[in-house]
Amino acid sequence: MGKLIYSMITSLDGYAEAAEGDLGAGAEVEEVHTFIGDLFRPVRTFLYGRRMYQTMLFWETVHTQPDVPAHILDYSRDWRAADKIVYSTTLEAPSSARTRIARTFDPDEVRELKAASDHDLTIDGPHLAAQAIAAGLVDEYHLFMTTSVVGGGKRFFPGGVRLDLDLVEQRAFDSGLLYVRYRTR
Repeated sequence: MGKLIYSMITSLDGYAEAAEGDLGAGAEVEEVHTFIGDLFRPVRTFLYGRRMYQTMLFWETVHTQPDVPAHILDYSRDWRAADKIVYSTTLEAPSSARTRIARTFDPDEVRELKAASDHDLTIDGPHLAAQAIAAGLVDEYHLFMTTSVVGGGKRFFPGGVRLDLDLVEQRAFDSGLLYVRYRTR
């Protein structure tokens, strides 16, 4: 059975999307990219909302560009090899291989995916993840916290939900980024 992992880069004050600007520094360095690539290499299914999917489409074609660093090429290869499910009411067709569109998030379908899988799955984007959290589907939370406080935006964790978690792993990077992994009790 696969685990469902919710993972995003966040600001120090817990926002997955800043109201204005970016989430700050720390995630853009090779050390962090390599760590993320190694960490998520075993994931074979990504669950995305439309906006997150459109952001991640970068990985579909970056390998065709000249002078791309090896750690970027590695992540691109792994991303292209994985299945992707995009939850969208407006996206007409996928723009990447191994991708299908689902019109609504169905917790029972995700439960079945987890049960039938011999690999882990991720869910990305705060709105989509909030639905999975509310349904009790998320097994692990991976936060990559930058060194910036952004003061507003979309929170990593949804409001109105209590979660009691166990800290499983933590790592500080030279860039100041902090990685923490929590497991649901």
